[in-house]
Amino acid sequence: MDPRAVNKPGSPDRSTRPEVQPGMQPGMEPCEIGARLAPLLEALGRVIRGKDDLISSAVTCLIAGGHLLLEDVPGTGKTTLARALAAASGLGLQRIQMTSDLLPQDLTGASYPEAKAVAPEGSRLEAAFRFVPGPVFSELLLADELNRTPPRTQSALLEAMAERAVTVEGTRHALPWPFFVIATQNPTEFAGTFPLPESQLDRFMMRLTPGYPNRASERTLLRDRRSADPLMEAERRGLQPGLQQGEELDSETSIRAHAAREAIRDAMEAVGRVAVAEPVLDYLLDLVAATRSGSADASPSRPQGGAAPPSFFLGASPRAALDLDRAARARALLDGRNFVLPEDVFQLAIPVLAHRLVPAEAGFDGQSSSAALLRRVLEAVPPPRLNADGGIER
Repeated sequence: MDPRAVNKPGSPDRSTRPEVQPGMQPGMEPCEIGARLAPLLEALGRVIRGKDDLISSAVTCLIAGGHLLLEDVPGTGKTTLARALAAASGLGLQRIQMTSDLLPQDLTGASYPEAKAVAPEGSRLEAAFRFVPGPVFSELLLADELNRTPPRTQSALLEAMAERAVTVEGTRHALPWPFFVIATQNPTEFAGTFPLPESQLDRFMMRLTPGYPNRASERTLLRDRRSADPLMEAERRGLQPGLQQGEELDSETSIRAHAAREAIRDAMEAVGRVAVAEPVLDYLLDLVAATRSGSADASPSRPQGGAAPPSFFLGASPRAALDLDRAARARALLDGRNFVLPEDVFQLAIPVLAHRLVPAEAGFDGQSSSAALLRRVLEAVPPPRLNADGGIER
């Protein structure tokens, strides 16, 4: 059930502000932040054709402070999206190809022995160890084909993703801020892959599937790539993605990259100040509770309508509820609002929750996957209504 359909007639304009939570900090300018991020979305759209929803969700995940898992068959633009996001935002990118022989220290770094001169006047050498950071010490880490590396190496990312730090030989090392992991993986039925454990899947705020482009977008893609890859050309010349060949690198281009980087930092700080009205929070909790029990009385705050939601062997965790709340606030900010609408929660429920759920009865009919079952939950749990004045009915 689409909340926008429930709210009609009398659906308010997006600029209408419902009642704001107590404690909302004044001085936030969401419209300005959304406008500053618009060039970033536009630049990504020049590289990833016909995937506006994918781009918007990826940027939402970034400013929400989460991590992104891209899952699809090879050649659908997973790696390209990560590289384009780094180039358009100005974030430092480290890419590591995950293979079966990769070791944890290849990600986190390790300490290596060296000779260090000591007093007096450096006349004596003393053995010491120097820590050499691994690729995880970057603002944007691209872990390409994550499920091709064994679980021991996969687990090296757990502390980094959850705590923004890594512990090597008993010493804790903080990671840069922002720290954003984009991991790609092919479907697990492909040869030479290791399924990600549930504990690691729960660390990813979103899982997105790029999918194939539509015919018009693919036609444009074929025409654009006849002479050269615009992203590779942009990286070679230090330009923003999508700039035409022949444009000179100037100070304005550099400022645009710097502005995108600062806009991302400002947006990440502002996400926590976006208001969530109590009925919207109840709706979010109803969805999460329905995945844990699968019964008609899963949400005590509001009676259910229609059939009972499906059951899951493993439901959404509290971390999943926190991620859905923060992602909804980031989506509102990206749209230029400082309050969350029910449709923000509705639209992000599958990207945020589906990869964390384990159906009670899994099958291969396409109807019993976690995403398909979660759609039934969304149909069974009604969202709060908006009244004619734009307020949320309690």
